[in-house]
Amino acid sequence: MQGLVQAMQMQAHTQAALQAQLEAQQAQVPAQDHGGPSIMERFKRMLPPSFKGESDLLLDKSWMREIEKIFRAIRCADEDKVTLATYMLQERADVWWASLLRTRFEDGVVDVAWDEFVRLFRAKFVPEHIQDWMQQEFLSLTQGSMTVLEYEARFAELSKYAPHIVTDERRKAKKFMMGLKPSLRTRLVAFHHHTLGEALSAACRQEGEMQQYLEEKKASQKRPVATFQRQDKKKAVYHTQHRSVAVGSTQVPSVHSPGVKKECPHCGKTHSGSEFWMVAGKCLKCGSSDHKNKDCPRLQ
Repeated sequence: MQGLVQAMQMQAHTQAALQAQLEAQQAQVPAQDHGGPSIMERFKRMLPPSFKGESDLLLDKSWMREIEKIFRAIRCADEDKVTLATYMLQERADVWWASLLRTRFEDGVVDVAWDEFVRLFRAKFVPEHIQDWMQQEFLSLTQGSMTVLEYEARFAELSKYAPHIVTDERRKAKKFMMGLKPSLRTRLVAFHHHTLGEALSAACRQEGEMQQYLEEKKASQKRPVATFQRQDKKKAVYHTQHRSVAVGSTQVPSVHSPGVKKECPHCGKTHSGSEFWMVAGKCLKCGSSDHKNKDCPRLQ
């Protein structure tokens, strides 16, 4: 019972210390809001989620992601982030921060940077083996099939588990560049990007130019291919009309070929010509209508 009372007193003490710290920081900021709401009021209006200290990786990540999303929405200054985020800690998480604030940061006298708070938060509530796994994934992270923006989002998420690897903006930019696709990396490696933002902007620009080039090349290849296909179809039709038709293993000449002997419908034999001389009353030897077969000069 006594321990519970001490915990409640510690929580109340922490809340008071945080509120006093926030008021002191706001007092030092020039009056530029012209009577508008304070940073704490704007933060509360966004309905930030609370965190009770559950050892759940997905819950930890979602809470931190929502908090940072609110910070971007209200354009929160870096010096206010820790105060606002720790205001939403409850129960076990609040007791942890109160103890840390009292023993390590002298009840708020020592300023805590946001990156330092994120590192301490993950070290406390994210299991160690999960941190090691995320760190290894960051070390081997490459763009692969992701777009530049998708790669940067994953890079930013995993880099929080390996702060000792990307200690400054120059190292962040270098690690980011080394993970890009070879086609992008070779275009950017000659330039010295001092911040991650510069490297990201250059990579997005190069990705857009490469995509536009590939689309134009693809479109230019479609037109001549269509022309060749039409010519091939014409050739196929021409050869089909003049080629021999295969019947079994024997080739029979096509009916369209000139000079071909056909079976006569009158006598059943094959002979040339389109007129049957016997029906026409002509000589069957020479085709003349002046005489009969027996009087044909060819027989004499």
